[in-house]
Amino acid sequence: MADHRNGSAQAANGKASAAGTAYSIDLNAFQTRLRSFYKHWDAHKTDLWGSSDAIAVACPPPSEDLRYLKSTALNLWLLGFEFPETIMVFSKKQIHILCSQKKASILESVKKTAREAVDADLVLHVKPRNDDGTALMDAIFRALSKSDGRDTPTVGYISREAPEGKLLEMWTEKLKNTKFQLNDVANGLSSLFAAKNNEELTSIKRAAYLTTSVMKNFVVPKLENVIDEEKKVSHSTLMEDTEKAILEPSKVNCKLKADNVDICYPPIFQSGGEFDLKPSAVSNDELLHYDSASVILCAIGARYKSYCSNIARTFLIDADPLQSRAYGVLLKAHEAVIGSLKPGNRLSATYQAAVSVVENEAPDLISYLTKSAGTGIGIEFRESGLNINAKNEQIVKEGMVFNVSLGFQNVQRESTKSKSKHFSLLLADTVIINKDKTEVVTSMSSKALKDIAYSFNEDEEEENPSAKADANGAEPLMSKTTLRSDNHEMSKEELRRQHQAELARQKNEETARRLAGGGNETGDNRSSSRTSAELVAYKNINDLPPPREMMIQIDQKSEAVLLPINGSMVPFHVAFIRTVSSQQDTNRNCYIRIIFNVPGTPFSPHDSNSMKFQGSIYLKEASFRSKDSRHISEVVQSIKTLRRQVVARESERAERATLVTQEKLQLANNRFKPIRLSDLWIRPAFGGRGRKIPGTLEAHVNGFRYSTTRQDERVDIMFGNIKHSFFQPAENEMITLLHFHLHNHIMVGNKKTKDVQFYVEVMDMVQNVGGGKRSAYDPDELEEEQRERDRKNKINVEFQTFVNRLNDLWGQPQFNGLDLEFDQPLRELGFPGVPHKSSVFIVPTSACLVELIETPFLVVTLSEIEIVNLERVGLGQKNFDMTVVFKDFKRDVLRIDSIPSTSLDGIKEWLDTTDIKYYESRLNLNWRQILKTITDDPQSFIEGGGWEFLNLEATDSESENSEESDKGYEPSDVEPESDSEDEASDSESLVESEDDGEEDSEEDSEEEKGKTWEELEREASNADREKGNESDSEEDRKRRKAKSFGKSRGAGLSSSMTKRPKLR
Repeated sequence: MADHRNGSAQAANGKASAAGTAYSIDLNAFQTRLRSFYKHWDAHKTDLWGSSDAIAVACPPPSEDLRYLKSTALNLWLLGFEFPETIMVFSKKQIHILCSQKKASILESVKKTAREAVDADLVLHVKPRNDDGTALMDAIFRALSKSDGRDTPTVGYISREAPEGKLLEMWTEKLKNTKFQLNDVANGLSSLFAAKNNEELTSIKRAAYLTTSVMKNFVVPKLENVIDEEKKVSHSTLMEDTEKAILEPSKVNCKLKADNVDICYPPIFQSGGEFDLKPSAVSNDELLHYDSASVILCAIGARYKSYCSNIARTFLIDADPLQSRAYGVLLKAHEAVIGSLKPGNRLSATYQAAVSVVENEAPDLISYLTKSAGTGIGIEFRESGLNINAKNEQIVKEGMVFNVSLGFQNVQRESTKSKSKHFSLLLADTVIINKDKTEVVTSMSSKALKDIAYSFNEDEEEENPSAKADANGAEPLMSKTTLRSDNHEMSKEELRRQHQAELARQKNEETARRLAGGGNETGDNRSSSRTSAELVAYKNINDLPPPREMMIQIDQKSEAVLLPINGSMVPFHVAFIRTVSSQQDTNRNCYIRIIFNVPGTPFSPHDSNSMKFQGSIYLKEASFRSKDSRHISEVVQSIKTLRRQVVARESERAERATLVTQEKLQLANNRFKPIRLSDLWIRPAFGGRGRKIPGTLEAHVNGFRYSTTRQDERVDIMFGNIKHSFFQPAENEMITLLHFHLHNHIMVGNKKTKDVQFYVEVMDMVQNVGGGKRSAYDPDELEEEQRERDRKNKINVEFQTFVNRLNDLWGQPQFNGLDLEFDQPLRELGFPGVPHKSSVFIVPTSACLVELIETPFLVVTLSEIEIVNLERVGLGQKNFDMTVVFKDFKRDVLRIDSIPSTSLDGIKEWLDTTDIKYYESRLNLNWRQILKTITDDPQSFIEGGGWEFLNLEATDSESENSEESDKGYEPSDVEPESDSEDEASDSESLVESEDDGEEDSEEDSEEEKGKTWEELEREASNADREKGNESDSEEDRKRRKAKSFGKSRGAGLSSSMTKRPKLR
């Protein structure tokens, strides 16, 4: 690894230094940076540069050790290369450089540029190979004395860098023996390097992209494989493998040149109770420890063109409550630091933001918090002047880059195992300070608890205690009980119940914070369409068509209907007409009846006329008689057709008026060919009565374009407007599809939509009408089935290739903030249900709950869900309903009806795994009334325990422990002692009546309202008797009745268990 051990001593576009090869210096960058150097020197000469009249920087010989020196950093920043064993002295009028002949030949090219930039002459002092350079050093000292005009000028140098090699040792000795006054200028150089330009930020972003790619695509899968297969791997082996992945970016699907990348430090892996959170930590030769309650720390740093980036993640294995709680607090503190890194803030205040979070959330952990929250980062891995701690009063500025690194060091926990008595946690991200926002360039690697917490040993924990208990021989039952207690072992149902109790606590706290801050207010974003006052048929009387006969006329051009009233033709815009109809009496007289839109009547929109012409009299209805039935029919048909066209046009215009303006699509050019998928159909389909034709979907620079051969059939979808994207291959369905769920509506034809789908039918929907049955071994039938399978596989492969190419495109740095990735439905977790009018198969994805086959589509974002209530559960029901309550209480709940009861356990497990709190109830609730009550009086909702009024399990447990539970079910006309009439009426209002329009099946309705409890009890007894189950006592049945009909709606189960980690 000698090639990569020069630390900052690396050429900006290669590993060799400038003396090794004939490199050319970027003169434009040199001119800009030299000018910035002198400008900064002039502006901060006293406070940062030690009042220096000259600045001397000596670059040491190359080394195989990783190190970061300011002298080397100045070489790289100013010249683009390291110039080892080179002395540079900057004064106002001259720049002296003492170097070898090869380096001088390269530096010769910057003489003219230096003069143009800062009006300083560049003087090269070429040292012969066998010369010690003493005479050249004396010449530099004499020149400094003359240029300043004083015998004792002030010379700035880097005091912390010890001289290496004979040349630098000689230079340091002679410099200290001169009469010059010497001051340290390290702070000046740190300030100079702190704010980066766009070119430097691009290099840091590419370094961060490499770092996160290694973490996400190499380290995480590697650790999962080692733990899952119980391999024995040392920390040092993991370090070496990860270092190779960094140095070969192609291994992690990162398209960066290997010549431009290097490591910042050897990757760090730590576990087994021994942790060091300093960047100087090393990976030892101990084996990776991944027993229960283990913690694994991983830190990776990569460089691109000498610019550094860093990331660190903590992985929890079967975490205990203390570890999960500590990680949650650390995550909040880490986000607080990042959030407070804004231009104008002090670094001390940034660190204090983390301290405040820990003091509020977990004061017992404050002593374990690291004393620093990171440092500035750039060419140097740690920029000394930008340490984020309680004492640094430096101001955050735009263009700065920070390595935000925060952790808990050696937290103590109770354990009998030596390697589990202490644990540490660490999080680090690379953060760029922009003018408007803080950009986390390593966010591609998730640090959410659900993504870093693993649970591998649930099954083993259930099996091992019994085996160990039997081995003890004498008292196996006692040993088994003790072991279960020690290992906190419990059933899957108990784990789920405790996790749900913890989720309930977190959800109630979150809802209370949101309601206290008014977070549920979203406002009404709907904009009104054009009013009828804006629709004018004729601007003045001269525009009216000349009267022909005193009969009803239709002016298609002006969209008006002219009616003969009192001998005059009176025009009405067709939009004012509400309905038109005709009828015929026995005398063959035909009547036409026209009803107008009048402000103030039911179902008529209020427009500006009602306010503008208050007190006016409106024409509500007009009827005309005619002997010509054919003419009447034509008039009615013409008015209806014209009205339909105008209403459709105005509706589309109103829809378009509410659209958010999208950015313009940047078409791909010759350098970037669009990714194309042909012969696709689109939903919703374009309007028009012509034959539907397929089109082509193309991915361009910043979005998709779908188009057919017709010029007016085109849809653009911007990448920035995509909220979720799905790929669903055909398995049991007839279509393979790509589906995009958008942030903002777009128009597809004349339809406003947030969901756009592109699909291909994998097989023809053909019905055999021949009448006869084919043999199962018919060769034609078998060949046809094989063709259908081949076609389906071919289409699925084409779609998969398109999706893979798009995922690679979206993985590039410019798309990091958009969080774009194709999600695929998890069919094994799916269940049937009725979200709209028909029964469909609903499937979860990693971030959503979707149904993408039948229209209207269903896409529910899991992060927007407040709680889920499972209704009509129990009482022998064959199916139940699921109500999704959203965090935005102004939004209607989503009801999914008629889910088979066989899917109940699977849905519970899925909801629990995705950290969604669910409740169960035996009846459908009136959610509109419930949400109105919450939003009207949020304080009472919070004080009453939040969502725990839905907790059926808490109600059951209280009912069982109460004295009333032994008395059985009391009739409804007996007034309970503890419940007031008001409380009873309130609870009744939460249950929907039959008039609320819920679409329950007739059978379920009959079961719920048609049978008394005694009838149900009799049926249950008969069923038990038929099965031979007569063991239940009368007392048990009374207890069950009391449990089923308990009136209490108390608080939820209390639990100290923290969030249970999941297997990814």
